[in-house]
Amino acid sequence: MYKSILLPYDFGNSFSNVPDELAKLTGGSKDSRVTIFNVISETEQADNVKYHGKHFEDITKDKVEDLKPFTDQLDELGIKYRTSFKTGRIIPELMNEVNENDYEIVVMSNKRSKRDIKHVLGHVTHKLAKRVNIPVLIIK
Repeated sequence: MYKSILLPYDFGNSFSNVPDELAKLTGGSKDSRVTIFNVISETEQADNVKYHGKHFEDITKDKVEDLKPFTDQLDELGIKYRTSFKTGRIIPELMNEVNENDYEIVVMSNKRSKRDIKHVLGHVTHKLAKRVNIPVLIIK
């Protein structure tokens, strides 16, 4: 089973079916760890500073709260996880995260909350799957 899993989290996608897949991938191993990774775009950060007076630490606290229903599911399944936030451009930051760490697999959700799907894969999912040198599991 996989011990080091990267889960790029996109708040615009549905991750409702991801915890069960993560449980299968970790196989209940106590050594496995999932890194929930989210990139806060420079635009989002600038808007939060300008209009809400929120800086990076405040934004990440809000996002951890928004993640609570998802992380509660992981807790129920006994999956160890950590959260990590970066700011910048999404694809370069994801590539840096993959290249700088020793992940065995990347797990991505492609189940969009909105139904107006034009393409089968989202832009970020497509680019990351094409560029990384480790397995990528795309969950629909």
